[in-house]
Amino acid sequence: MIDITHKSSTLRKATACAIVRVSKQETIDAIVNKTVPKGDVLEMAKTAGLFGVKKTAEMIPDCHPLPVEQTSVEYNINGLEIEIFMHVSTIYKTGVEVEAMHGVSVVALTMYDMLKPIDKEIEVSSIKLVQKKGGKSDFKDKFRHGLKAAVVVCSDTISAGQKEDKAGLAIKEKLEGYNVEVDAYQVIPDEKEEIQNAAKWYASDDYNLVIYTGGTGLSPRDVTPESLEPLLDRRIPGMEEAIRSYGQQRTPYSMLSRSLVGVMGKTLVIALPGSTNGAKESMDAIFPAALHIFKIIGGGRHD
Repeated sequence: MIDITHKSSTLRKATACAIVRVSKQETIDAIVNKTVPKGDVLEMAKTAGLFGVKKTAEMIPDCHPLPVEQTSVEYNINGLEIEIFMHVSTIYKTGVEVEAMHGVSVVALTMYDMLKPIDKEIEVSSIKLVQKKGGKSDFKDKFRHGLKAAVVVCSDTISAGQKEDKAGLAIKEKLEGYNVEVDAYQVIPDEKEEIQNAAKWYASDDYNLVIYTGGTGLSPRDVTPESLEPLLDRRIPGMEEAIRSYGQQRTPYSMLSRSLVGVMGKTLVIALPGSTNGAKESMDAIFPAALHIFKIIGGGRHD
């Protein structure tokens, strides 16, 4: 199975469809009138489909076991064709497309099994995904393009050339993956004045986004949050909590880190941990959803 540990749980929905075609009107009449010898075809098939959805991970090797929050079946009879629609919903890290398609397949096969004693020419066809919703892919084209970002690495040892930066480069790579232009990459000492000067410069030069990494620990030398907070017009505690909560699910030490998120005019300022994993996980926690802010605050220079 592919690794989904980096993903966040979101609402996922899927609808799949299948068609069962019988060969005569008498078969349809028996279904509607509930006179099929094996029982109520529509209800029995529906029940089997619900089991099918829940058993998907046991049948399809690469499917992740997931909590099924909602499942429903709809039928539409058109002449000699019975359309089956299977709806599946969950709040999880991966989608439910295969669950919906597996479930609708089981519904169709159950109908076939129940009807074959009275109709020898039944066909099952057109098993397909009709719709899916949820996950980051739903939002990939909903954000502003042409955003400009700066990445600032706060570290005495890296600025002195005693250590190589990895966290800042990881942030840069993540941003570029979301089509955000990283126009500036800077390494500075973990000093209040340097931190504040960088924020003021980028915010006044039409940068939409400034991300700091480093200086968020508990050492007296870690002053990035304290340096940036007085410059912010408004903090965004929801994004800070999203970072902490996401990290806490992966390591208990996340509660010791002090991320900071806020806006200076129309510039989003973010302070993230200095460890490579901490920076990557923090980016995964809030991006690309964080880019939605630029539809709210606009862009460009501010006074």
